[in-house]
Amino acid sequence: MAKSLALIGNPNCGKTTLFNALTGSNQYVGNWAGVTVEKKTGKLTGTDYEIVDLPGIYSLSPYSLEEKVTQDFLINDHPDAIINIIDGTNIERNLYLTVQLIELNMPMVIAVNMMDDVEAQGGHIDCDYLSELIGIPFIPISAKKNKNIDKVVAEIHHVINHQHIPCEINYNRETQNAINRIYSVIVRNCEVSEKPYPYYASKLLEGDFNVLNYIQLSDEQKSRIDAIAADYEKQSPYPDREALVADARYTYIEELVRKTVTKKDNGDGLSVSDKIDRIVTNRFLAFPVFAVIMLCMFLLTFGPVGTFLSDSIEKLFNDVLSPGVGRLLESASAPEWTIRLLTDGIIGGVGGVLVFLPQIAILFFCLSILEDSGYMARAAFLTDKFLRKIGLSGKSFIPMLMGFGCTTPAVMAARTQENISERRMTIMLTPFMSCGAKLPIYALFAGAFFGAYQGFVVFSMYILGLLTAIIMGAVFKKTLFKKNNAEFIMELPPYRMPLPGSVLKNTWEKTKGFIVKAGTVIFSMSVVIWLLQNFDLSLHMTVDSSESIFAAIGSFIAPIFKPLGFGQWQPAVSLLSGLVAKEAVVSTMSVLYSASGTAALTSAVSGVFTPLSAYAFMAFSLLYVPCISAFATIKREMGSWKWALGVAAIQTGTAYIVALLIYQIGSLFV
Repeated sequence: MAKSLALIGNPNCGKTTLFNALTGSNQYVGNWAGVTVEKKTGKLTGTDYEIVDLPGIYSLSPYSLEEKVTQDFLINDHPDAIINIIDGTNIERNLYLTVQLIELNMPMVIAVNMMDDVEAQGGHIDCDYLSELIGIPFIPISAKKNKNIDKVVAEIHHVINHQHIPCEINYNRETQNAINRIYSVIVRNCEVSEKPYPYYASKLLEGDFNVLNYIQLSDEQKSRIDAIAADYEKQSPYPDREALVADARYTYIEELVRKTVTKKDNGDGLSVSDKIDRIVTNRFLAFPVFAVIMLCMFLLTFGPVGTFLSDSIEKLFNDVLSPGVGRLLESASAPEWTIRLLTDGIIGGVGGVLVFLPQIAILFFCLSILEDSGYMARAAFLTDKFLRKIGLSGKSFIPMLMGFGCTTPAVMAARTQENISERRMTIMLTPFMSCGAKLPIYALFAGAFFGAYQGFVVFSMYILGLLTAIIMGAVFKKTLFKKNNAEFIMELPPYRMPLPGSVLKNTWEKTKGFIVKAGTVIFSMSVVIWLLQNFDLSLHMTVDSSESIFAAIGSFIAPIFKPLGFGQWQPAVSLLSGLVAKEAVVSTMSVLYSASGTAALTSAVSGVFTPLSAYAFMAFSLLYVPCISAFATIKREMGSWKWALGVAAIQTGTAYIVALLIYQIGSLFV
């Protein structure tokens, strides 16, 4: 039977990077808490050992979903060894989890990560002495530079083969005596080696009764444990057993650190990250800085660089691919409908989306830099004060930030929130964020109507999504979630120089999803749309699209959108196709308007929309029900069709009201 290894550590300690190095897999590496929502698995390179990448946590007190997942796995699945990765630049806090893992009495290897940062700061960690004091191998590594990973692998083999377990921890006298007394109570009539009783004893002392899910105790045993804990609390004028145990652990850690860690005196005591945070988290400068960063990102995306690259791809489709395929089919005497299907339907539809690929890639590239640098965690911190007013916390902003990429994983990321009301509200608000799939819609209309200001216009869509989420959150707090009181504890990771490899990998993973969708969903939708546009209700081919099946469907629903400024059947059915994938809105228009290329499509929509109605259409596209993939995820995470359909109805209703206000109020001034 294959050996199993548990990889565990605090958020932002480089755990996922180490996982990639050990397994060679392609997991996403982020720099905020909560990126590892579920445990991931991979084979240790060159072996049949299975490594389980557990969620990033700060302790084994099961108050959050991540902590529960981790504790259940460690106790119920009992891995053959633990790989505990700790951040050397913040070793005291990281060792708190390590101390609890030692109590589990399992073979363990500790990888002290970011040793290059420790040395750069003028510090030193004596890993050999730490190994001697605790009885566990401490390996200094740099996961991002792949340094000493081979030594970690060697130690894994050693501790498994020799069943090497840690030394017993000795806390202060009062704590150790209390733990020993509880230990003697719970092991009575039990096989001592059968379960991690030292861990159970310390957890029961601190009042963590969740461990009773793993062991059976009689009422008499529970009473004796309560009496021991009561005696223990009497040692302090502020009786709090959990705080007393935590203090004992930190006292033990401080003694270890005093003996093994040397830190450079920084004079003013401020690190580089602290100095940067004086500006980017300043109460007056924080939001202007955030706005400038976001604005620069969008100006780069839709400025000369993004436009040049998009124009180049458009020329490839319009001047090379489409004419070439057309000539090839004509030379093969292919039927006219086949030529039109391939050139206008498939190449026109897919190409109408892919021309925006460079701009999407640039946007994802910029977001990846912000994530890897540590700035995105500051964005969550900055929004905490505002989100608290609507019953959420800064932790909710993390899924919302992920929503800028794709709504589906963003909704899944809400699992990190242990408060069910906060989790549900976060799921309901996250789809208001502007995912990357909506970018082609913005690029089309902003380029067609707003020229040099298109970057500002697209940026306004992202701001509109955030503002709508905040307003709807306030509404939800007064209605659906009146009793929700969210708490927020989040570590701000130190700023780090983004690694080119990590940034490029992250950009590629997100961009690849867009390409795959264009090659599958958009391809299929383009064929279906072309058929619906070119055949009437009698299934006869028609040259007049106004007599087509699509026109009949669109004409039925178009009056609904007339007050919003786009009451024609083409925009109406384009929004319907957006239920499958938001990118399909643009490809549908390319097919419906028989527009070969962005220039032709821009010209077509310019004759149908006005700048005001175009902006209203963009707003509706931003806010209405997400694609079918995101909707299915919402249903799964909510666990109810009632909640999922309610979210869809609320989003569509909100989109309609916002677009209506934009168009009707705007009409008063134009």
